[in-house]
Amino acid sequence: MAKLFIAKIVEAGRPRPLVTVRAAGEGEARLFLEAAYPEAAIAEVAEPGEWVSDADTGQAAGDIREHPGVIWQPPSSLAG
Repeated sequence: MAKLFIAKIVEAGRPRPLVTVRAAGEGEARLFLEAAYPEAAIAEVAEPGEWVSDADTGQAAGDIREHPGVIWQPPSSLAG
């Protein structure tokens, strides 16, 4: 199963809801996101750390899901 990554995406100067993507690694996750959001800036991609969600985050590589109402926060392992 592909690993889960969370992404901060900014489009037209405004952040989108939190996005999750399944990929083998961060580089592949960025490629999937750039293809799905060609007009947006992929501001940050990270493994989710302690983030837990009951929402569907997909299973296969390339599964991208938006989580309305959830705002990007750095994973606990990156918070400083």
